[in-house]
Amino acid sequence: MGAAARYIRPMAILAGAVLALSACGGGAGTAGAGADSTTGGSLTYWSMWKEGEPQQKVIAKAVADFTAQTGTEVKVQWQGRSNTEKLVPALNTNNVPDLVDGPYAKLAPVLGNTGQAAPLTKAYDTTVDGKKVAELIPAKYLATSNIKDKDGKPWMLPYSLSSDGIWFDAATHPELAASPPKTWDDFTSVLDKLKANGETPLAADGDIAGYNSLWFTTALIRAEGPGSFYKLASDKSGAGWDSPAVLAAAKRVEKIVNGGYLINGYAASKWPAQQQLWASGKAALMLNGSWTPTETATYASPGFQYASFPFPTIDGKSTSQRADFVGFAVPAKAKNQNKAQQLATFLLGKKYQDAYGTDAKVLPIRADAAISPEMASVKKALDAAPSVYLQNDGVTYPGFVEKVFWPKDDQLFLGKTSADDFVKQMKDAQIQYWKDNG
Repeated sequence: MGAAARYIRPMAILAGAVLALSACGGGAGTAGAGADSTTGGSLTYWSMWKEGEPQQKVIAKAVADFTAQTGTEVKVQWQGRSNTEKLVPALNTNNVPDLVDGPYAKLAPVLGNTGQAAPLTKAYDTTVDGKKVAELIPAKYLATSNIKDKDGKPWMLPYSLSSDGIWFDAATHPELAASPPKTWDDFTSVLDKLKANGETPLAADGDIAGYNSLWFTTALIRAEGPGSFYKLASDKSGAGWDSPAVLAAAKRVEKIVNGGYLINGYAASKWPAQQQLWASGKAALMLNGSWTPTETATYASPGFQYASFPFPTIDGKSTSQRADFVGFAVPAKAKNQNKAQQLATFLLGKKYQDAYGTDAKVLPIRADAAISPEMASVKKALDAAPSVYLQNDGVTYPGFVEKVFWPKDDQLFLGKTSADDFVKQMKDAQIQYWKDNG
């Protein structure tokens, strides 16, 4: 499983939606291309899930129910995380799927930012379980999501979220569950105390660039607020890297690296070795995504109680939390746009959203959906957050994160360069990136 696949994780959805769609005058869709009926016929769906995954099982059940209620055959291809890569060449043909799902960070560069996604206005106006879809998704998520096209119409319909936190075993460290560190100074004091007690404070799979970069981007966003990393990356002059706040964030990462807090050998580790060590009690804490309980459950110590606390605040500033969408999009070339939007909204029914939360153990998009105990701490942090931001603060410039930022950030997090040199190198690399990419 690749880094991008692990860095983002989803959930899904429920029933009764089809009857609601019919009551709303024929479901969701756009006029013109794809002006198909909402019953019978067929549609093609390229899924990011593979057969046997917990999320796939929930969606497969929903698809079967959808077909039973509407008579519409759904031709699903369980393609796995490469589905958006396969979509790129398909968009130049007339052989495009009617529906595709994936994380925002993958769908935006392919469909959302290129004008090749159909607007999902009717989907958002559809009634599911007595409420419009737009009302089922917490407003703060939609306010931050960047899922609208140039005309202000949504092109993505999320069905699940992923977030992150600093994970620990509440059975071993009940004191952290009772009183988690809130500020950066509190957090580093906890690290020092753990180390003084002979316990390794932190685990980190150093070969996963997306995990490594969480330290810098979150530290910057905590200090400067959501949008600060996006603004930094968007600066074609590179001058933003001269900001004292940027250097301060890099120095916080440097403190983690040089403080003796990380498991020896993390820089040469191969996923999932470090998270296995953490789950078996060889380290106390790990900064990682909300998928952590699902990924580590098979090798967790007996009695392990999953809990997490948010990345600490810095100077009493931002308490915003990361919230990444996984959801559906409909290519503008799709022939069955009405049916595709109808299926997408069907999956927002509470039955399937509950199943995503309890069976797949992920975070459903609906605030009223049931969740597993392992997700309680992350859900609490998200609900309490005044605002949210996206993975990489919403930066989706082609190749910037993967080819410019991550390699330089890896050097910092793996202890191969200093904070000062990281900032200088990023400034030069970013200037060159924008020269090459306009």
